Amino acid sequence: MGYKESFLQYLQTEKRYSPHTIRSYKNDLDQFFSYISLNEMSSDPEEITSHQVRAWIVSLMENNISSSSVHRKISCLRVFFRYLRKEGTVKRDPLEKVVLPKRRKRLPQFVSEESLDSLLDNYNFGDDFNGIRNRIIIEMLYLTGMRRSEMINLKSADIDLGEAVVKVTGKRNKQRIIPLTKSFVKGLENYIRMRSEIEPSVEADWFFITDKGNKLYDKYVYNIVKGYLSLVTTIEKKSPHVLRHTFATHMLNRGADLNAIKELLGHANLSATQVYTHNTFEKLKKIYKQAHPRA
Repeated sequence: MGYKESFLQYLQTEKRYSPHTIRSYKNDLDQFFSYISLNEMSSDPEEITSHQVRAWIVSLMENNISSSSVHRKISCLRVFFRYLRKEGTVKRDPLEKVVLPKRRKRLPQFVSEESLDSLLDNYNFGDDFNGIRNRIIIEMLYLTGMRRSEMINLKSADIDLGEAVVKVTGKRNKQRIIPLTKSFVKGLENYIRMRSEIEPSVEADWFFITDKGNKLYDKYVYNIVKGYLSLVTTIEKKSPHVLRHTFATHMLNRGADLNAIKELLGHANLSATQVYTHNTFEKLKKIYKQAHPRA
């Protein structure tokens, strides 16, 4: 087994990274070693230098790769070479002297309360299975703030209608419990009734399925969310993750405790949640400028 393969297996079995993260790491490593090969540099990890890494960074930026993507790719290399040092494959880390370009801070995009209210209160999703399920998907992402992968991997046993909660398995198999609203529980009951009429063709008892009875997949959910959000908002991004941002921002705007939001989102530390305070602060600044006579 090669260096890359053993590293990716380590991420899967020991670090328990999600399949999505592992794919990203594999793509980043493939890109780096492809660059090394094209420029006739040694691909032996022991011979890779900080100069080669810097040259790759410059190449990425010249190809208009965003600073946040460059940071992610270099983060992947850092984890990779730490692993190789731990395994005794290399003696030095070529990333130690690498300085990354400053990352431009971008506030998480979110949908306004009015826009989502308009979608959920006024739009007719339809009474067939797809319509009922699509509405539940939008509500599940917005009302719980869970990640797309977490929602796709929900099992029927994870939904407790009696207690009005859902058990979510997040990154590194960490589980959390999220409450559900009474009105949403009624919608779930309706979806479950219609779902029972479809014979699942997959082995596991996935909660969300296609009208053919198969497990949902990333692009399927993305297209559903993008299609419905396009009806009510003009924001650039209309992905499932935007509904996660929207959940956190709306909760914070209405006075929810930051630590509570952290637990609901399944963040490992508070710094990941604090990004949403910037959205709230921007809203306060706007209100201040509009309302204060001296502003």
